Amino acid sequence: MLHMYLAMEQALLVVREQQGKWQAETRLAGMQTTCVASDPFQPERLYCGTFGRGLWRSLDAGDSWHPIGDPGKAMDAYHDNGIPHAQITSVAVSSTEKAGGYGVVYAGTEPASLYRSEDGGESWQDLKTLRDLPSASSWSFPPRPYTNHVRWITPDPLVAGRLFVAIEAGALIRSVDGGQTWMDRQPGGPLDTHTLRMHPRVPDRLYSAAGDGFGRMHGRDTHGYNESLDAGATWRYPDAGLQYHYLWSIAVDAVDPDTILISASPGPGEAHRAHSQEALSFVYRKQGEAPWQKVTEGLPEPHYTVIPVLANHPHQAGQFYMLSNKGLFSSSDTGLHWRPIDIPWSPTYQHQHQQALLITEH
Repeated sequence: MLHMYLAMEQALLVVREQQGKWQAETRLAGMQTTCVASDPFQPERLYCGTFGRGLWRSLDAGDSWHPIGDPGKAMDAYHDNGIPHAQITSVAVSSTEKAGGYGVVYAGTEPASLYRSEDGGESWQDLKTLRDLPSASSWSFPPRPYTNHVRWITPDPLVAGRLFVAIEAGALIRSVDGGQTWMDRQPGGPLDTHTLRMHPRVPDRLYSAAGDGFGRMHGRDTHGYNESLDAGATWRYPDAGLQYHYLWSIAVDAVDPDTILISASPGPGEAHRAHSQEALSFVYRKQGEAPWQKVTEGLPEPHYTVIPVLANHPHQAGQFYMLSNKGLFSSSDTGLHWRPIDIPWSPTYQHQHQQALLITEH
């Protein structure tokens, strides 16, 4: 059965396909959900981050949820086995690190810290050395320049213990020992990665959708799409065909690592202002060495559309999904043509910024 988890601005939507029809249920109502991940060893086991209400876990594919990590005990002594921040900004579960039957979980917060759990979220280790990196003093999130956060976590699907972490904004960093030690940002790499993907069929290849490309509006030689073939040591920027370079989301075909979709906007204002008529966004696709191609067939009008979140089917070739304030859409032909998924869509959703989209099948 296909399951989809939509991190909305004020809830988590759980969407399931049953007998050819889609059913949507609201969970974590009233919470600003930011990220969601499933355990590859137990796919009904889910983790959902919220901004202000901490980290939540489900053991039944999203039917029920319970808080974990104890972020709310601000007046109590911190015993170094929880997550002392209520702003969870990223979560990921490793497919190559397993402990006690569970995938190792990583959770990122605002301000930027990273936590690791080897017991399914019962206890957490603070990966403190992340905060000691030389670049840390320059990390700053433009809308709240006094702080920063872990925007994205990508455990390597082939190399156990290797993971990549994007700080918004300021660095893309790497660890090869499960977060105990870190390599700081590399010259030429993106500083404002919003989404980072890897593919199990191509070792060491990184795909970064970043906000760095907005610098072009100010005459800087920066790039929204960044790609590395050597695990982040060096970078290239195949962006021919892109009209807009402020990138948000990226998805890679489950079977073909050279079929890539991205979402793009002229800049952060047009990308994220769900309550403004300035919203403007696009979806592009790329195959092999061909230039990027803007796709529109079946998608909402770009004007008034908040920059979308993209996801691929975990196993099926050519199957992609797109989530924005205009609804949930799917494509079965590598993103060339799209159709809406028929679920109830509240008018309030059209004025919200959706944050994450997870697709699982079990």
